Amino acid sequence: MGMVSVLQNVAIDCTDAYTLARFWSEVTGRPLGPDDRPGDHEIAVPLADGPALYFNQVPEPKIVKNRVHLCLRPETTRDEEVARLLTLGATLVADRRNPDGTGWAVLADPEGNEFCVLRSDADRAATMT
Repeated sequence: MGMVSVLQNVAIDCTDAYTLARFWSEVTGRPLGPDDRPGDHEIAVPLADGPALYFNQVPEPKIVKNRVHLCLRPETTRDEEVARLLTLGATLVADRRNPDGTGWAVLADPEGNEFCVLRSDADRAATMT
């Protein structure tokens, strides 16, 4: 194998690293570190299969749409996951779900970072597309 780079983490700028890391910890089911505390400026949420989500506290607020975003494939149905995430504090940005069961939903985390909820494997099997 030649020289390559390995994806270490996905960095997300935010105004409150601890609060946003707690939200994404609930989304992914992955715990924060035992030493993570409110007021910390950098917190990582290590994912089970992949890079960590790294929350970096910055002074400036988010202003425009993300150019890179996370896409989630839920273990439950897409619609059940959308409902769960809304109760955790996400907001619905754009509903791209179709009557035939295809499509996705665009949500935003509590600081306005957009992300998508895709169809689950069961959803995909039900529509065969």
